[in-house]
Amino acid sequence: MSDDVDTITFSIESEDGSDEITVPSGLVDLVSEGDQTDAETVGDVVLLSFASRAHHLVHHGDGADDDLEAQEARVMDLFEERFGVTFGEATGHQH
Repeated sequence: MSDDVDTITFSIESEDGSDEITVPSGLVDLVSEGDQTDAETVGDVVLLSFASRAHHLVHHGDGADDDLEAQEARVMDLFEERFGVTFGEATGHQH
């Protein structure tokens, strides 16, 4: 049954390598907003995921050092730049 679901593959490249990720294309359509491209939608999900994970590590983990707190602060700045709202405003989860 899952083989009947259409997928879409995205390429990710950085200075130290590359990877591909394949996801159901219907999920990309489901979470897209307005006239976003598929790549923009996946970019939003990636940034949201990193922000969420960083938030969890800093505020709900076993303790964060100064470097991790700085990383979390930076990803939250990037989140606000991209989405126009803070992570707390977007998720309703504020500290």
